[in-house]
Parts: sequence; C-alpha cells; structure tokens
Amino acid sequence: MPKRVDHARRRAHIADALVRLAAREGLHAVTMRGVAAEAEVSVRLVQYYFESKGKLMHAALERLEEQSHQRWSARLAGMRRPVTTRAFVDAFLAEALPTDGPSRDFHLVWTSYATLAMTDPELAAQPFVAGPDRLERRLAEALRRAQDDGALGPGRDARSEAALLLALGHGLGTSVLVGQRTPEAARTILRAHLDQLFAAPDVTSAPGDARKA
Repeated sequence: MPKRVDHARRRAHIADALVRLAAREGLHAVTMRGVAAEAEVSVRLVQYYFESKGKLMHAALERLEEQSHQRWSARLAGMRRPVTTRAFVDAFLAEALPTDGPSRDFHLVWTSYATLAMTDPELAAQPFVAGPDRLERRLAEALRRAQDDGALGPGRDARSEAALLLALGHGLGTSVLVGQRTPEAARTILRAHLDQLFAAPDVTSAPGDARKA
C-alpha cells in the first residue's frame, strides 16, 4: 500500500526551512536551492509545492502569522478570566515584540519581505498585507467592545486606534531588533500608551444630577 503523504506537513516543513535560512542569512539571500538544502529535500519538491520564490516567501509569512497567533492565544489562555480588552491588547503587543527566537524571526522576515516587495513586482503581487489587515480588524473589534463597556472613551475611532497600535508595535519592534532600545524599554512605552488609551473618561455630573455628591 503506498505511503500516505501529509502535504500540509511538508509545506510547513519547507516554509520553516525558509524562515531559518532568512533569519540566519537575510531574506534577500534566500533561493529555492538554499531552502531545499536547509529542508533536506530536493529542489524539485520545493518547486512542486511552491511555484515560485515569491509564493514560497508568502507561505512562510502565513506560517509565521499562524505561529504568532498560537503564542498569542497561549498568553491569553494563561490569564485570569474574564480577560479585559486592555489585557487582550497588551498580550498582542507583548507577542509582537522581538523578545525571543520565534518572535524575532517573525519580525525580521516580515520587515525584510515588506522592504523587498517595494522593488520586486512578484513579491508586491502577493497579498502580504492580508495578515496585518486581519489583525487590525480584530483589534478594532476589541476596541469597539471596550467602548460599549465604557472602558474606552466614546470619542475615539476604534479602527484608527487599532492602526495606531499596529504601527506603534511594529516601529518599536524594529527599534528592538536593531538595538536602539531594549525589549523592556519598548514594553514601557507600549504600556504608557495603553494607560492613555484606556484611561477612564472624565465624567462631569450636570447640575441637579441625582448622582452628584
């Protein structure tokens, strides 16, 4: 009986090999042959699963995104219930910072891919912004719920605040990656922003209000 092949596992194995190679030598130096050698498979097998280097790189980004979400979920699972919106966002920002091997590889490969896509039509044609768009929508939904619960000021635009959180996280992550600041310093900045974002809105009782002391 022919051996059953787990194609999803093979694709993940090859994508993981690209990430290791890119983290070690830089994404610009990655070739299909180099990925095949790293994965200890034939070039033909890599080409069978990924028609081009651009598609292989995009698959690696999706793999990194999936792993990052798993780590984010693990952080949330370890928190006391119910998880507040602030804790939800804080867990995401903590995971997004390059503080260990997996998160460093994610940030490095993503920023490298974005840079290469500026001048490489094949990479630019890949829908590589789909991941950030999904994150932005998820954060925006969480912030809208926080507004409904009164934890976020009604005057704030949830979608704009979500975009700002992503931009702040990515920027600070890059500053950690290049050694401009420590992960602890970046976390301090992020938490200071969250203090402002989730500060209790000022409520002034109107004259004659029965709740006024």
